[in-house]
Amino acid sequence: MIRHISRRHPLTSGAVAAAALGTALALSAPATAATPEPAPRAAAPAAAAAPAAWAAGTRAHLVITAPGDTSAVRAAVSTNGGSVYASYDAIGVVVAHSASAGFAAAMRTVPGVQQVGATRTSDVPADAYDPALPANPSQTPTTLTESLTRWDMTQINADKAWAVTTGSASVKVGVLDTGVDDRHQDIAPNFNAADSVSCAYGRADTRAGAWRDVGTHGTHVAGTIAAAKNGKGVVGVAPGVRISSVRIAEPGSSLFFAENTICGFMWAGDHGFKVTNNSYYTDPWQFNCPDNADQAAIIEGVRRAQEYAERRGSLQVAAAGNSNLDLANKTVDTESPNDSTPVRRPITNACLDIPTELPGVVTVAATGKGDVKASYSNYGNGVVDITAPGGDGASGVYSTLPGGTYGNMNGTSMASPHVAGVAALMASADPAATPADLRARLGVQAVDVPCPSDRRCAGTTAKNGFFGEGRTDALKAVGGTTPPPGGYFENTADVAIADNATVESPLPVSGVAGNAPAALKVGVDIAHTYRGDLVLSLVAPDGTVYPLEDFADGDGADDVRKTYTVNASSEVANGTWKLRVRDVAAQDTGRINAWNLTF
Repeated sequence: MIRHISRRHPLTSGAVAAAALGTALALSAPATAATPEPAPRAAAPAAAAAPAAWAAGTRAHLVITAPGDTSAVRAAVSTNGGSVYASYDAIGVVVAHSASAGFAAAMRTVPGVQQVGATRTSDVPADAYDPALPANPSQTPTTLTESLTRWDMTQINADKAWAVTTGSASVKVGVLDTGVDDRHQDIAPNFNAADSVSCAYGRADTRAGAWRDVGTHGTHVAGTIAAAKNGKGVVGVAPGVRISSVRIAEPGSSLFFAENTICGFMWAGDHGFKVTNNSYYTDPWQFNCPDNADQAAIIEGVRRAQEYAERRGSLQVAAAGNSNLDLANKTVDTESPNDSTPVRRPITNACLDIPTELPGVVTVAATGKGDVKASYSNYGNGVVDITAPGGDGASGVYSTLPGGTYGNMNGTSMASPHVAGVAALMASADPAATPADLRARLGVQAVDVPCPSDRRCAGTTAKNGFFGEGRTDALKAVGGTTPPPGGYFENTADVAIADNATVESPLPVSGVAGNAPAALKVGVDIAHTYRGDLVLSLVAPDGTVYPLEDFADGDGADDVRKTYTVNASSEVANGTWKLRVRDVAAQDTGRINAWNLTF
């Protein structure tokens, strides 16, 4: 977990090291190790009146109400000396700005308001009202030949898993972080600009490039997940999936406030992210305590957003943190608030590190080289779900850095993307898997790691406080559900679907003996703004048409991401199969993103 890249907040356990990514890490060669550092559709944030010009003392608040129409609460924000910066009606969360010291108390008396809490102890930066675009770094082409045997990848058997699957381009993984350098030679082939965004300050900024890195951390994380298998530099755990950048860190501070995280999770839910990686904790509180009104609102707002994303099919994976703390036995917090002056305060287990301790989130601890707890990694029996390589000391995790460069970092921030990549491979192998399915399979298919001779490690070999249910294993994760090479075929080329038109996407199949099976699997990923217009069919090589689905005319939902089963046992397997899509009405269009056949 990034305990952030700022003066008090290193998240790659202790920050990014090696001269702050100066000469050592800027080289395109191995660098010295770093020191650890179905719910209702949500529209975009409800339109808000233009806020007043920035003024000193402006603070951000979460105003929590019942999901649905928040118009009355938004009106009350203005009446009580605030302005609406963003509003997420589907979860009943309004992001409000105010310079009035009495704003929160006044809003708590408004009918329908359930909770109100300040999200920071410092002023909202003036940049929030006219955000500058991050730098677009010049690129340094690498001369490095791709290494397929890095210690972290071999430790989780990712190098063996690639022989089974490298992942599907129809699987989107969101990197909620400091941003991503989309032009990096190892990231550009898998980068998904259409679904990338900045959520800094708490509302979506969709300008091109707003997603770029304001540090280095997010680019490093993205490479671990899905650096391309292209002969250059490094390979990610799932080099065939798509990466979307959701920048939630603010420039200058590189802090991740609650409204930014909420925006990120809502974006993930609305844009079809199968997995998100979250290598941070929600600032300014290392732990949010429910007996504090501000922190209780932060917990509730982020919890609702995470649940929304999960309901829409997104699994959240998060870093456990780098303070070497027992999360199952919390006693004191000395690092909060990190946006002003930290104070020492007693805490209990009711106080949560979010998002990693929220229900449904996969909590990832870190190991060094070998199945040993990383020195900095948080732990906790019943809190940690799984472990993965995060690096320690001289053995860092080597990955991408902005500008086409590479370098090492250590931290639970580096462990979490290994697990996110494994989850993406599983989602590629089984497109119908739900977040709950993926979460359960991650645990079942992990390799058990027993406690060492360390009294801090409580639990059993099967599940304990240092390693959770064990070390993630990419090969085991995909081996049970993915067919052997030669039985899976995919077409990832986009095909536009126009109004009142029929289009086909071809898929050549070869090397499969005999006929197709009685349970041929047809995986479909279609982006469309009204799927009630669509009729889907599979066309066999001999021209036989197998209907897949004729969506009801009144089905106004977006997109089709489903796996169909077809009895094609009378068809010879080899030949060119086609996915046929008919659009039978006007006004809404889309595209075939990808489709596949599993024999």
